[in-house]
Amino acid sequence: MISGRLVRGLEGRVYIALAALAVVAVLLPVLNLALPEDSAFHVSSYAVTLAGKYLCYALLALSVDLVWGYCGILSLGHGAFFALGGYAMGMYLMRQIGARGVYGNPDLPDFMVFLNWKELPWYWYGFDQLWFACLMVVMVPGMLAFVFGWFAFRSRVTGVYLSIITQALTFALLLSFFRNDFGFGGNNGLTDFKDILGFNIQTDETRSGLFVASAMAMALGLIVASFVVRSKLGKVLVALRDAESRTRFLGYRVERYKLFVWTLSACMAGVAGGLYVPQVGIINPGEFAPANSIEVVIWVAVGGRGLLVGSVVGAILVNFAKTWFTGALPEFWLFALGGLFIAVTLFMPRGVLGLVPSLRGKIRPLRLPGIGKGTSSTVESPAKAGE
Repeated sequence: MISGRLVRGLEGRVYIALAALAVVAVLLPVLNLALPEDSAFHVSSYAVTLAGKYLCYALLALSVDLVWGYCGILSLGHGAFFALGGYAMGMYLMRQIGARGVYGNPDLPDFMVFLNWKELPWYWYGFDQLWFACLMVVMVPGMLAFVFGWFAFRSRVTGVYLSIITQALTFALLLSFFRNDFGFGGNNGLTDFKDILGFNIQTDETRSGLFVASAMAMALGLIVASFVVRSKLGKVLVALRDAESRTRFLGYRVERYKLFVWTLSACMAGVAGGLYVPQVGIINPGEFAPANSIEVVIWVAVGGRGLLVGSVVGAILVNFAKTWFTGALPEFWLFALGGLFIAVTLFMPRGVLGLVPSLRGKIRPLRLPGIGKGTSSTVESPAKAGE
């Protein structure tokens, strides 16, 4: 019953994206592990890791599109949830080092030994188990988002004011994690990881496994997000995005809908961060930088806001361009990124995906009949909706 409803809740673009993910998740590891390095079709481990990093960024962009494209909440602080998920996974990886660290202390990470810590802080307990770390990857960003959203939405903070507060949140976390006495490695962060679940994190097999895990998380994120936005809940989200006061007048508890999708989005961002860290091998306070969160918004805008798959396409395209620019013309990357955002804003308001000829005529504006047109809305009242 539930699986059938999930399948019916998907749309054509999501089916295509899931099919592409399935092909890539099988093809890249096979070309990396099964073919010799001198083969013309061999894919290097670096390329597999880079593709896995792109998928983590795509999941982060999808989480932003869920709140911005469908709920009208422009978050400029989603990098905080991404980084918190990354730190949760990094803590597990640090505990797995054990006595193989520089100082040979099996009970404390190297940076704690260097700073003369005598015992492990209480908030590090449990991170020697992967299941607990995975739980914290979801729960820590989710709990922070829930508390933040509960106060913000109940106070009816909206628009640019909410965006500024989200920036302040991630900047406050940036300053906190830079402190050596905060217990997370200070400026250097967490690094020098050895293995995960007993597998060497540097081997080709482990890197391919992490890539497949990233593809599976990306697929699950697309399915959940598509089911949410195509349900009755999604219609209410679009209604409050286009006319929040009218939706509130109909009797809907707007703050509850916002809080739900905000928390769900933060959990998705945390999962992206948790998968990102073992693939890049480091997590430091720089991931909290406000500029990172702004860049995620650019990814969504480039791909196509409010299209789900558009955010995935935008994240991959922009980061691929970043990889090329920072290698060939590093001094021009920020100018190219700013120019790209301006060009998209002026000439491609629906992003790259909105320009695909085969989708022309299929993409409809995310506006309910009657919302913003002076006529009655098609959103049911809570009594009719069974609330």
